[in-house]
Amino acid sequence: MSIELTRNFSIIAHIDHGKTTLSDRLLEFTQTVSDREAQAQHLDSMDLERERGITIKSHPVTMYYPAKDGKTYKLNLLDTPGHVDFSYEVSRSLAACEGAILIVDAAQGVEAQTMANVNLAMSQELTIVPVLNKIDLPAADTDKCRAQLEDLLAIPGDEAIPASAKAGIGIEDILEAVVTKMPAPKDAEDKLFRASVFDSVYDAYRGVISYVRVMSGQVKKGDRIKLFATNSTYEVKETGCFTPKMTKTEGLTAGDVGYLIANMKSASEVKIGDTITNHKHPCKDPLPGFKEIKPMVFSGIYPVESTDYEALKTAMGKLQINDAAFSFSTESSTALGFGFRCGFLGLLHMEIIQERLRREFDMDVISTYPSVIYEVTKKDGSEVIIDNPSYFPDPSFIEEIREPMVRVYIMVPGDYIGDIMQLLMEKRGELENTETIDGDRVLLTGVVPLSEILVDFNDRLKSSTKGYGSMDYEHSGYRAANMVKMDMMIAAEPVEAFSTIVHREKAEHYGRELAKKLKEVIPNQMFVVAIQATIGGKIVARESISAMSKNVTAKCYGGDISRKRKLLEKQKKGKQKMKMFGKVNIPQEAFIKVLKTGD
Repeated sequence: MSIELTRNFSIIAHIDHGKTTLSDRLLEFTQTVSDREAQAQHLDSMDLERERGITIKSHPVTMYYPAKDGKTYKLNLLDTPGHVDFSYEVSRSLAACEGAILIVDAAQGVEAQTMANVNLAMSQELTIVPVLNKIDLPAADTDKCRAQLEDLLAIPGDEAIPASAKAGIGIEDILEAVVTKMPAPKDAEDKLFRASVFDSVYDAYRGVISYVRVMSGQVKKGDRIKLFATNSTYEVKETGCFTPKMTKTEGLTAGDVGYLIANMKSASEVKIGDTITNHKHPCKDPLPGFKEIKPMVFSGIYPVESTDYEALKTAMGKLQINDAAFSFSTESSTALGFGFRCGFLGLLHMEIIQERLRREFDMDVISTYPSVIYEVTKKDGSEVIIDNPSYFPDPSFIEEIREPMVRVYIMVPGDYIGDIMQLLMEKRGELENTETIDGDRVLLTGVVPLSEILVDFNDRLKSSTKGYGSMDYEHSGYRAANMVKMDMMIAAEPVEAFSTIVHREKAEHYGRELAKKLKEVIPNQMFVVAIQATIGGKIVARESISAMSKNVTAKCYGGDISRKRKLLEKQKKGKQKMKMFGKVNIPQEAFIKVLKTGD
């Protein structure tokens, strides 16, 4: 099929605005999927995606659509996630497209992540086709949504196509708009083969399968290809497209989105965002790559059984092929043994990776409390980056500590503006701007430390606004802060696994909470055990585990009271001696209970 009849497009929207449902209807309308094979969330292949009702991975699919002008077009769709943690998936998909369908829920209007995704699409100069979805809902207000499109996104409201993905309304109009409004891909004048790798998966039998968008030239089975990142050459074993299953083809030409299998056997051989070219006739320069993704949240992941260490390392390598934003390096802990320091884009990303390790690779893992990267300037002028409390320098050598900040965009109904401002203040944030969107909603822009929004910020936002609030965030540099390392002492012995970096103002509260939690999980000893939270030797919180009491006077039946007193004195001296030499062995279960996120 000629390149003029090809269209490459993505679907972008806020989470739960109907992207996956619309992609299901497009597959049905173009008869890419037969009625017998059709199922809800067809492109969401993971169990996790189906259970949670969210898209985690972008899924390419090729459809053929006979348009009203009498021509049959090849449409390559890349369904994208909506959650802020997976924005890197969206940017990768958009780099392989010329256009994007923007879905706005007619009942909810433009949300925070809608704006973020539109900005991504506009920065890549894509043609945007707006769609007002869920127009069949009683709460739908299309006029208000059209006004929001114009005011917030500078997209003409009258161009928006009214539709209902669930009821199948407006599907043909959307396909016609894709064909008529979106540009066809362009081939390069030199006709040299260039392809961009936008995703990869690992297959136990066929090795690494690269998902590619061919920018120019063509590739077929038997060709020798070269990767720019590693300068390695391979022979192409198979090419194909997604219908939505992997379907073998003779080759891929300019404008095509499909897959390519070469004899790549390990995870390290392919890099997402890399350029593939022909070995004999290579292009001079690589294609502009995707933005390098930097992890924002770090957590330790350890195997529960130390014998699973190598298996966990292999599993993480395979996951990294499929998820460019996930990074890991080895680390060891006195409490948990050998494991990995892992980097994630956010808490949901971290949760999904852990769940995929458990389900797809049958790994039993423990994760430590999430932390962020701090920049430390020492008094000698040297700079160090800290992502683990164990590497925190001595306070006497520190000149300044800077913590990562994020700019948050929060969209809420006007009634809840006071609650959200209070939440921002509580999280050490600053409100920068308040903008009224329409009669109902307000857009708040603020700067908050990343460590403060890690655990419960989104949950608090949702509960404060009865589910109507939405947020998006972006990295906003570093800012000096009064951060300290807090150690936990158990029976006067520091336990490295429970050390954490906290703001000095919140250290006492956090120390008290952790001490209470430890008191619940550490078993009683024969002597009183002190649990202390300390900052540089100063105790800021304390809990005590009472001693196990043995009734040493049980054998005394009556008789002189002095005999009982002697026995009790002897027991008291014994306990004091034990306190001097006794050690507390913390069971593995206690570490698991305290360190597991969310417990």
